[in-house]
Amino acid sequence: MPAPVLIASTLQYALAATFLVIPVIVHTHGEWAQRAAEAVVTRQGLPAGVLAQHRIKFAESVVELLFPVSIAAALAALASLGLAGSGVGRILSWIAAALMLTGGAFVTGSQVFAARYVEAAFKRSGDPAVRELDGGAMVRAAQEAFPAVLRPLIVVRFVLATAGSLAVIVLLVTPAASGHFH
Repeated sequence: MPAPVLIASTLQYALAATFLVIPVIVHTHGEWAQRAAEAVVTRQGLPAGVLAQHRIKFAESVVELLFPVSIAAALAALASLGLAGSGVGRILSWIAAALMLTGGAFVTGSQVFAARYVEAAFKRSGDPAVRELDGGAMVRAAQEAFPAVLRPLIVVRFVLATAGSLAVIVLLVTPAASGHFH
């Protein structure tokens, strides 16, 4: 097994794991985080429903788990195909890594910088009371309701979706990797 293929597959499996673990944590603790965020909003004099009006939620339904779980399954399948030497798996890994590098990095980046995104959304609001809302305090309250491991996992997923995906592309182009695929 060439080292570049092994490393690329390991990166894909690691990214897949984050797409399983993070949504499960959000699903199991999201309601607490939502209540914590709503409590901050109401302490600032606005109704808790203002979060729903601006599509800000910290809870995730079972149906919403399907998308990240599907991504995890696809990444794990691609990693396995790479280890098996599938040329189709290699090509699909390049495509998936490019998609992850762009789309996945954007979505995960919005999670890494959630307070900034929320505050910016509130500032753009047509409602003057919402523009004054301390979005950072609200996001911090929600983050504190989640297990402490969530934040580092989001950062790890961001790194794997960006630098890791770029590494997968480069590793699977190497001559050592090329000899492995048939």
